[in-house]
Amino acid sequence: MTSQGSALGRFTRALAQKNVRGAEIAAKEMGGLSLLDALDYLAVLAEVQPERAQAAAIRWHGRLELESFALTLVESQLALAALASLCAGDREAVAILHCFVRRVRPTLVRRMA
Repeated sequence: MTSQGSALGRFTRALAQKNVRGAEIAAKEMGGLSLLDALDYLAVLAEVQPERAQAAAIRWHGRLELESFALTLVESQLALAALASLCAGDREAVAILHCFVRRVRPTLVRRMA
């Protein structure tokens, strides 16, 4: 650990400061992100670098599909619609997706240390 704190702390601060590059560096140090952390990163990315958001949203949805125990087709469509809304600038979609992720209980919900 450096004098700047843990990688998770740096990741959290970078997101709060809307520092995409700093968040990416910290995420690599963490060895990856949980779906919830990746969603928080995606929200900042959609705001700061919207040209990269759609590709990241598709990757996030792919992880959701792989890491969820029993995701239905309707739930998958709901997640895609909320992601499209997020990429279009709707910040309220993040809260919907947070609730959704907690409900479908993917394998890696908790923040990785």
